[in-house]
Amino acid sequence: MKLRRTAEGPVLHRDGRHLLLDDEWDDIFRRHDPVDHLRAVDGRAVDPGDPLSPIVGQEVWAAGVTYFVSRDARMEESEASGAADVYDRVYDATRPELFFKATGHRVVGPDQPVRVRGDSAWNIPEPELTLAISVEGRLFGYTIGNDMCSRDIEGENPLYIPQAKIYDGSAAMGPEILITDEPLAGDTGIAMDVRRDGAVVVEGQTEVSRIKRSFDELVDYLTRELTFPAGVFLMTGAGIVPPPEFTLQSGDVISITIDGIGTLTNRVA
Repeated sequence: MKLRRTAEGPVLHRDGRHLLLDDEWDDIFRRHDPVDHLRAVDGRAVDPGDPLSPIVGQEVWAAGVTYFVSRDARMEESEASGAADVYDRVYDATRPELFFKATGHRVVGPDQPVRVRGDSAWNIPEPELTLAISVEGRLFGYTIGNDMCSRDIEGENPLYIPQAKIYDGSAAMGPEILITDEPLAGDTGIAMDVRRDGAVVVEGQTEVSRIKRSFDELVDYLTRELTFPAGVFLMTGAGIVPPPEFTLQSGDVISITIDGIGTLTNRVA
Protein backbone atom coordinates (compact mmCIF):
# COMPACT_ATOMS: atom_id res chain seq x y z
CA MET A 1 0.00 0.00 0.00
CA LYS A 2 1.03 3.56 -0.64
CA LEU A 3 -0.44 6.72 0.84
CA ARG A 4 -0.21 10.19 -0.66
CA ARG A 5 -1.47 13.56 0.49
CA THR A 6 -3.37 15.48 -2.18
CA ALA A 7 -5.39 18.66 -2.40
CA GLU A 8 -8.54 16.52 -2.11
CA GLY A 9 -7.33 14.60 0.92
CA PRO A 10 -5.39 11.41 1.69
CA VAL A 11 -5.40 8.95 -1.22
CA LEU A 12 -4.54 5.28 -0.58
CA HIS A 13 -3.25 3.03 -3.37
CA ARG A 14 -4.36 -0.47 -2.43
CA ASP A 15 -5.27 -3.52 -4.50
CA GLY A 16 -4.88 -1.64 -7.75
CA ARG A 17 -7.28 1.16 -6.76
CA HIS A 18 -6.80 4.73 -5.57
CA LEU A 19 -9.16 5.47 -2.69
CA LEU A 20 -9.94 8.94 -1.36
CA LEU A 21 -10.17 8.55 2.41
CA ASP A 22 -12.43 10.35 4.86
CA ASP A 23 -9.57 10.54 7.38
CA GLU A 24 -7.81 13.78 8.09
CA TRP A 25 -4.08 13.36 7.44
CA ASP A 26 -3.01 13.71 11.07
CA ASP A 27 -5.69 11.27 12.23
CA ILE A 28 -3.93 8.44 10.37
CA PHE A 29 -0.84 9.03 12.52
CA ARG A 30 -3.03 8.95 15.64
CA ARG A 31 -4.39 5.45 14.95
CA HIS A 32 -3.27 2.69 17.29
CA ASP A 33 -2.18 0.66 14.25
CA PRO A 34 -2.15 2.75 11.05
CA VAL A 35 -1.26 -0.28 8.91
CA ASP A 36 -4.26 -2.32 10.06
CA HIS A 37 -6.50 0.71 9.68
CA LEU A 38 -5.38 1.35 6.12
CA ARG A 39 -5.72 -2.32 5.20
CA ALA A 40 -9.39 -2.22 6.21
CA VAL A 41 -10.55 1.34 5.47
CA ASP A 42 -12.78 2.05 2.49
CA GLY A 43 -12.99 5.11 0.30
CA ARG A 44 -14.20 6.49 -2.99
CA ALA A 45 -12.24 5.44 -6.08
CA VAL A 46 -10.54 8.48 -7.64
CA ASP A 47 -7.71 9.49 -9.92
CA PRO A 48 -4.63 9.67 -7.68
CA GLY A 49 -4.05 13.42 -8.10
CA ASP A 50 -0.75 15.24 -7.70
CA PRO A 51 1.09 14.44 -4.47
CA LEU A 52 1.79 17.15 -1.92
CA SER A 53 4.44 16.93 0.78
CA PRO A 54 3.26 14.09 3.07
CA ILE A 55 3.18 16.23 6.20
CA VAL A 56 0.69 18.41 8.08
CA GLY A 57 1.11 18.43 11.86
CA GLN A 58 4.11 16.14 12.07
CA GLU A 59 7.62 17.20 13.04
CA VAL A 60 10.65 16.07 11.06
CA TRP A 61 13.74 14.84 12.90
CA ALA A 62 16.95 13.43 11.49
CA ALA A 63 19.66 10.97 12.48
CA GLY A 64 23.25 11.90 11.70
CA VAL A 65 26.40 9.90 11.00
CA THR A 66 24.58 6.60 10.44
CA TYR A 67 26.66 5.67 7.38
CA PHE A 68 30.46 5.29 7.35
CA VAL A 69 30.64 7.56 4.29
CA SER A 70 28.77 10.25 6.23
CA ARG A 71 31.20 9.91 9.13
CA ASP A 72 34.11 10.48 6.76
CA ALA A 73 32.45 13.50 5.13
CA ARG A 74 31.65 15.14 8.47
CA MET A 75 35.21 14.59 9.67
CA GLU A 76 36.63 16.06 6.46
CA GLU A 77 34.53 19.22 6.57
CA SER A 78 35.30 19.75 10.28
CA GLU A 79 39.05 19.18 10.16
CA ALA A 80 39.95 22.88 10.08
CA SER A 81 37.79 23.61 13.13
CA GLY A 82 39.40 20.81 15.13
CA ALA A 83 36.05 19.10 15.66
CA ALA A 84 36.56 16.11 13.38
CA ASP A 85 36.82 13.61 16.23
CA VAL A 86 33.28 14.53 17.35
CA TYR A 87 31.85 12.67 14.38
CA ASP A 88 34.21 9.72 14.77
CA ARG A 89 33.04 9.30 18.35
CA VAL A 90 29.32 9.61 17.60
CA TYR A 91 29.50 6.99 14.85
CA ASP A 92 30.66 4.41 17.42
CA ALA A 93 28.70 5.75 20.41
CA THR A 94 25.80 3.94 22.04
CA ARG A 95 23.53 6.97 21.73
CA PRO A 96 22.75 8.08 18.16
CA GLU A 97 22.89 11.66 16.96
CA LEU A 98 19.31 12.93 16.61
CA PHE A 99 18.35 16.48 15.77
CA PHE A 100 15.26 18.48 14.92
CA LYS A 101 14.93 19.24 11.21
CA ALA A 102 11.62 20.88 10.28
CA THR A 103 7.95 21.49 10.79
CA GLY A 104 5.52 21.12 7.91
CA HIS A 105 5.71 24.67 6.58
CA ARG A 106 9.45 24.28 5.91
CA VAL A 107 9.04 21.01 3.97
CA VAL A 108 8.40 21.04 0.23
CA GLY A 109 6.82 18.26 -1.78
CA PRO A 110 7.54 16.72 -5.18
CA ASP A 111 8.41 19.17 -7.96
CA GLN A 112 8.54 22.08 -5.52
CA PRO A 113 11.74 24.14 -5.11
CA VAL A 114 14.21 23.44 -2.33
CA ARG A 115 16.48 26.27 -1.20
CA VAL A 116 20.09 26.86 -0.23
CA ARG A 117 21.12 29.43 2.34
CA GLY A 118 22.21 32.80 1.02
CA ASP A 119 25.03 32.97 3.59
CA SER A 120 26.56 29.63 2.61
CA ALA A 121 28.91 28.75 -0.25
CA TRP A 122 28.87 24.94 0.07
CA ASN A 123 25.45 23.29 -0.14
CA ILE A 124 24.46 19.72 -0.91
CA PRO A 125 21.42 17.46 -0.99
CA GLU A 126 21.30 14.50 1.38
CA PRO A 127 19.08 11.61 0.18
CA GLU A 128 17.56 9.79 3.14
CA LEU A 129 15.14 6.98 3.74
CA THR A 130 12.56 8.54 6.05
CA LEU A 131 10.45 6.73 8.65
CA ALA A 132 6.78 7.53 9.30
CA ILE A 133 6.07 7.08 13.01
CA SER A 134 2.69 7.18 14.72
CA VAL A 135 1.71 9.06 17.86
CA GLU A 136 2.30 5.86 19.83
CA GLY A 137 5.81 5.47 18.40
CA ARG A 138 4.93 2.76 15.90
CA LEU A 139 6.90 2.66 12.65
CA PHE A 140 4.28 2.18 9.96
CA GLY A 141 5.77 3.43 6.71
CA TYR A 142 8.66 4.80 4.69
CA THR A 143 9.08 7.77 2.39
CA ILE A 144 11.90 9.68 0.67
CA GLY A 145 13.56 12.66 2.29
CA ASN A 146 16.08 15.27 1.16
CA ASP A 147 17.92 16.75 4.15
CA MET A 148 19.48 19.83 2.53
CA CYS A 149 22.71 20.87 4.24
CA SER A 150 25.14 23.80 4.27
CA ARG A 151 28.42 21.96 4.71
CA ASP A 152 30.60 24.99 5.30
CA ILE A 153 28.43 26.16 8.20
CA GLU A 154 28.26 22.69 9.75
CA GLY A 155 31.99 22.22 9.29
CA GLU A 156 32.87 25.53 10.94
CA ASN A 157 31.48 24.42 14.28
CA PRO A 158 29.24 21.48 15.28
CA LEU A 159 27.12 23.92 17.32
CA TYR A 160 26.09 25.55 14.02
CA ILE A 161 24.27 22.41 12.84
CA PRO A 162 20.81 23.98 13.42
CA GLN A 163 21.72 26.83 11.07
CA ALA A 164 23.23 24.44 8.53
CA LYS A 165 20.16 22.22 8.57
CA ILE A 166 17.10 24.28 9.52
CA TYR A 167 15.80 27.05 7.26
CA ASP A 168 12.86 27.61 4.93
CA GLY A 169 12.88 25.08 2.10
CA SER A 170 15.60 23.00 3.74
CA ALA A 171 13.74 19.70 3.43
CA ALA A 172 11.77 17.85 0.78
CA MET A 173 9.70 14.69 1.22
CA GLY A 174 7.48 12.46 -0.87
CA PRO A 175 5.99 11.52 -3.18
CA GLU A 176 4.21 8.83 -1.14
CA ILE A 177 4.50 6.79 2.04
CA LEU A 178 5.00 3.07 1.58
CA ILE A 179 2.68 1.59 4.21
CA THR A 180 3.92 -1.66 5.72
CA ASP A 181 4.62 -3.38 9.01
CA GLU A 182 7.30 -5.51 7.38
CA PRO A 183 10.97 -4.47 7.59
CA LEU A 184 12.57 -3.19 4.41
CA ALA A 185 14.96 -5.58 2.71
CA GLY A 186 18.61 -4.78 3.32
CA ASP A 187 19.26 -4.58 -0.41
CA THR A 188 16.65 -1.84 -0.88
CA GLY A 189 18.47 0.63 -3.11
CA ILE A 190 18.79 4.38 -2.61
CA ALA A 191 20.02 6.42 -5.58
CA MET A 192 20.47 10.11 -6.32
CA ASP A 193 21.47 12.24 -9.27
CA VAL A 194 21.80 15.98 -9.71
CA ARG A 195 21.37 17.46 -13.18
CA ARG A 196 22.62 20.86 -14.31
CA ASP A 197 21.45 22.12 -17.70
CA GLY A 198 20.25 18.58 -18.41
CA ALA A 199 23.60 16.88 -17.70
CA VAL A 200 24.29 14.70 -14.66
CA VAL A 201 26.89 16.40 -12.44
CA VAL A 202 26.55 14.15 -9.36
CA GLU A 203 25.23 10.63 -8.95
CA GLY A 204 25.52 7.84 -6.44
CA GLN A 205 23.82 4.87 -4.87
CA THR A 206 23.74 2.97 -1.60
CA GLU A 207 21.44 0.51 0.14
CA VAL A 208 19.55 0.26 3.39
CA SER A 209 21.85 -2.43 4.82
CA ARG A 210 24.66 0.14 5.11
CA ILE A 211 22.79 2.12 7.77
CA LYS A 212 24.69 1.39 11.00
CA ARG A 213 21.76 1.58 13.43
CA SER A 214 18.50 -0.32 13.39
CA PHE A 215 15.28 1.58 12.84
CA ASP A 216 13.90 0.25 16.13
CA GLU A 217 16.92 1.73 17.92
CA LEU A 218 16.50 5.13 16.27
CA VAL A 219 12.76 5.23 17.00
CA ASP A 220 13.37 4.17 20.60
CA TYR A 221 15.84 6.99 21.28
CA LEU A 222 13.67 9.56 19.51
CA THR A 223 10.53 8.71 21.49
CA ARG A 224 12.09 8.11 24.94
CA GLU A 225 11.39 11.59 26.31
CA LEU A 226 9.43 13.20 23.46
CA THR A 227 5.79 12.99 22.55
CA PHE A 228 4.47 13.85 19.09
CA PRO A 229 0.76 14.72 19.12
CA ALA A 230 0.51 14.31 15.34
CA GLY A 231 3.28 11.78 14.81
CA VAL A 232 6.77 12.34 13.45
CA PHE A 233 9.05 11.64 10.50
CA LEU A 234 12.64 10.54 11.07
CA MET A 235 15.27 10.85 8.34
CA THR A 236 17.78 8.03 8.78
CA GLY A 237 20.99 9.57 7.44
CA ALA A 238 22.76 10.13 4.14
CA GLY A 239 24.72 7.32 2.51
CA ILE A 240 25.48 9.30 -0.65
CA VAL A 241 27.75 12.33 -0.28
CA PRO A 242 28.77 14.50 -3.27
CA PRO A 243 32.50 15.16 -3.71
CA PRO A 244 34.02 18.07 -1.75
CA GLU A 245 34.30 20.31 -4.81
CA PHE A 246 30.56 20.13 -5.51
CA THR A 247 28.01 22.69 -4.40
CA LEU A 248 24.43 23.12 -5.55
CA GLN A 249 23.48 25.95 -7.88
CA SER A 250 20.14 27.57 -8.64
CA GLY A 251 18.36 25.56 -11.31
CA ASP A 252 19.94 22.21 -10.40
CA VAL A 253 17.45 19.31 -10.42
CA ILE A 254 17.78 16.72 -7.63
CA SER A 255 16.21 13.27 -8.06
CA ILE A 256 16.20 10.70 -5.28
CA THR A 257 14.89 7.18 -5.89
CA ILE A 258 14.28 4.48 -3.29
CA ASP A 259 13.24 1.01 -4.40
CA GLY A 260 9.58 0.31 -3.73
CA ILE A 261 8.75 3.90 -2.81
CA GLY A 262 9.33 6.03 -5.91
CA THR A 263 11.27 9.11 -6.94
CA LEU A 264 11.37 12.54 -5.33
CA THR A 265 12.41 15.33 -7.69
CA ASN A 266 13.05 18.97 -6.75
CA ARG A 267 14.67 21.93 -8.42
CA VAL A 268 16.92 24.29 -6.50
CA ALA A 269 15.39 27.76 -6.26
